[in-house]
Amino acid sequence: MGFDTLYFMPYTALPRQVVSKGIEEETMEIVNAGKKGEWLVIFVKGRIDAVSSPEFEKKLTDWINEGENHLIVDFGGLEYISSAGLRSVLGTAKRLKAKDGKLVVSDLRDTVKEVFDISGFSTIIPISDTVEGAIDGKNNLTG
Repeated sequence: MGFDTLYFMPYTALPRQVVSKGIEEETMEIVNAGKKGEWLVIFVKGRIDAVSSPEFEKKLTDWINEGENHLIVDFGGLEYISSAGLRSVLGTAKRLKAKDGKLVVSDLRDTVKEVFDISGFSTIIPISDTVEGAIDGKNNLTG
């Protein structure tokens, strides 16, 4: 029994995707889900970590610079968020606050909600159970 090829790459050095070698790393996907009234809804899937958080923050900053002042970030597809991801969320919230805007996150999975709770972010960033609840204000928003 032997190995055809052994791939050893430190986690931090992993490329976004190595599909040609049969190894595929989880990537982050950010989708502009459209406007709902004054809110721009953004869907995020995958992981926000030290590798993907700059891309996440840049994308949201681009939308803010294009004039969007009210963002709902739907984390229903988010499986993991690191401290770097939390910093990106906080940086985005601060940019919006400076423009009299608002950031609300919604649909947090249990593991991501736990990170928000343990870090204290659930008292800083408004969290809604659903996108619709954030839009109509009927959800009890934390933060």
